[in-house]
Amino acid sequence: MGSSSPTFSLPPQRAVFAGLLFDMDGTIIDSTSAVEKHWHTIGEELGEDPNVILQTSHGRRSIDVLKLLRPEKATWEYVKHMEGQLPLKYGSDAVEIPGARSLLDSIRGANVPWAIVTSGTMPLVSGWLDVLKLPHPEHLVVAEDVENGKPDPTCYIMGREKLGLQSDAEVLVLEDSPAGIKAGKAAGCKVVGVVTSHTVEQIVDARPDWIIKDLDSLKMVGNSNRGVELEFLNALNVK
Repeated sequence: MGSSSPTFSLPPQRAVFAGLLFDMDGTIIDSTSAVEKHWHTIGEELGEDPNVILQTSHGRRSIDVLKLLRPEKATWEYVKHMEGQLPLKYGSDAVEIPGARSLLDSIRGANVPWAIVTSGTMPLVSGWLDVLKLPHPEHLVVAEDVENGKPDPTCYIMGREKLGLQSDAEVLVLEDSPAGIKAGKAAGCKVVGVVTSHTVEQIVDARPDWIIKDLDSLKMVGNSNRGVELEFLNALNVK
């Protein structure tokens, strides 16, 4: 990355996409505080160090974390119940990522194809969207839909298919984690990385197509039969 610090200073760039695939936590909402409290509770219940859990849990499915720590607890019944409690108990600790609501309102108003593709379960996703009064997408890909979580690209391939888009369609994945960025790229999508949960260096190393601070730097500027036109503002300059 050179000797100088990277800056979010690139001039505006525009691109057209046939559809958008959003990660959830760290991309649409920030539930870091809630998740930390949640895993501390679960860690204590399981007799595991919650700090060790938190070092590897972000962007990964809970069932994959449990497979390593407590295989006997790695069932969808347990995970969905556990995650369903998170928004109910800690809903006041979550906030939307800056710009998320505005962007979602814009694309919904223009009937842009979009979906949420997340490592969370259905109870977790629907719970957070309800608590924060954010729109529910017509299409969802959740943890229990795929055999392997991110960075496996299956979830994003499935998301593109749910939008009815072919593999050659220009689709944008919006992600905050290196595993998710790698999954989107491996699925053949363009990817924008948001620096909300990981360091700039970690996001750069994952090699997304654009890097922005948050969704305030992404605006819808047009919509036509070619697709939705987005403008990337103040993207990261790593040179």
